[in-house]
Amino acid sequence: MALICSISNEVPEEPVLSPVSNHVFEKRLILKFVQQTGNDPMNGEPLSEDQLLDIKIDPMVKSRPPSATSIPAILKLLQDEWDACMLHTFTLRQQLQTARQELSHALYQHDAACRVIARLTKEVTAAREALATLKPQAAGLAPQAREQAVAEVGRVQQETMDMEPAPGEMTEEILQKLQDTAGLLTAERKKRGKKPPEGLTSTDEIANFKQLSTHPGLHSASSPGILALDLSGDTTKALTGGADKMAVVFNKETEQIVATLKGHSKKITNVIYHPRENIGITSSPDTTIRVWDIDAGSALNVIRVHDGPVTGISLHATGDYLLSCSTDQFWAFSDIRSGRLVSKATDPDSAGLTCAQFHPDGLIFGTGTADSVVKIWDLRQKSNAANFPGHSGQITTIAFSENGYYLASAAEDSVVKLWDLRKLNNFKTLELDQDYQVQSVCFDQTGTYLAVGGTDIQIYLCKQWTLLKTFTDHAEPVTGVRFGKNAAFVASVSLDRSLKYFGN
Repeated sequence: MALICSISNEVPEEPVLSPVSNHVFEKRLILKFVQQTGNDPMNGEPLSEDQLLDIKIDPMVKSRPPSATSIPAILKLLQDEWDACMLHTFTLRQQLQTARQELSHALYQHDAACRVIARLTKEVTAAREALATLKPQAAGLAPQAREQAVAEVGRVQQETMDMEPAPGEMTEEILQKLQDTAGLLTAERKKRGKKPPEGLTSTDEIANFKQLSTHPGLHSASSPGILALDLSGDTTKALTGGADKMAVVFNKETEQIVATLKGHSKKITNVIYHPRENIGITSSPDTTIRVWDIDAGSALNVIRVHDGPVTGISLHATGDYLLSCSTDQFWAFSDIRSGRLVSKATDPDSAGLTCAQFHPDGLIFGTGTADSVVKIWDLRQKSNAANFPGHSGQITTIAFSENGYYLASAAEDSVVKLWDLRKLNNFKTLELDQDYQVQSVCFDQTGTYLAVGGTDIQIYLCKQWTLLKTFTDHAEPVTGVRFGKNAAFVASVSLDRSLKYFGN
């Protein structure tokens, strides 16, 4: 049975007993009354604080005042509890994700540190073994003999250094390799003749091309835009470079992303898919060129041969060497396997190089400049063989035809110019709409068709230079366009972040 305070008629929190009247009071209330009157409130007899007796009882917990007295109130209470629970769960998930990322980064650093330590330990052990082997031999030599030994070692080192070519100089072996490749390609071209290959898509089929598929989710939406495109040798896979600093390999047949290549610190503006190997090459304004193992998704090599943004790259027909150019006014010829610079030359008369492309034979190449000139270079002599002025605005893209006779170029002047490399003249100009910014020109593998990418995509029949088809499916300017095998389809990328395929 609960005790009741005789004054408040409520259950006391701190009960005391008055021996004068044998009544139970709330301590704070009876103390106040006794201090004011000095008597027991029940019978008026004298009562002091010392006479009060504390009563020991079990602690009591006050019940919460009723708040959910209706179904809507109960539902509101449950909703508030659910929201609080979900917010707490979301916060925990965020913290877990952050912890996982930090752990992954720490494990990566730890693994890299372990590899470095293992390599250094191996080198130190090898050095100690070599030192232990040399010391007894050197100790037994006379001073004159030791001097001769040191001189001999120096001579061998100097001979080794002399055998290695200095950067910027081609060896006879490389020159012979380039010459042999050019001769082989020329012979194959003559053997094929002018007859188009079997299975080549006809002009009527191209005129009936339509959009087959679109793939908008390859690159990040935070830095929108795909800036470069190339196709594999069998044209089943596409390599794209984006403003999000990543390159993506996409399989057309499975419609799946095969690899995502990360490493550049700035946007990727040029890409190359090796025609015979599963290797990708990318360049960026971060001044580097990266060679990727697509199967492993990692970089095989980082080529650093420029001081300014790399604006153009082109793979030599051998598949072993890379041409690159930059706003630093230099073009470079590098080995993609070792990353070693083979040859380098400057174009002091230009305001910077904006694009580069090898001739099909690989002995000459073209570069575009910021001051509206297309230049032809002799790779072996590192000399400027010919200049093609006539554009206005910086050159944005160039492409050689398969037969090696024609060069297409575009600039910021809304035209595409066709140059005859035999007569060194501009024999045709394709006039486009005003403010049409051409970003990409490409011949198909047979040199029968020319694709122009910019505000839209236009397909031309070479020699007659007639317009066969126009595609306006992209929502933003087109930055890259390529033909499939035998011109069976056309692939394109755009600033709208999509990769599109056109065909029948």
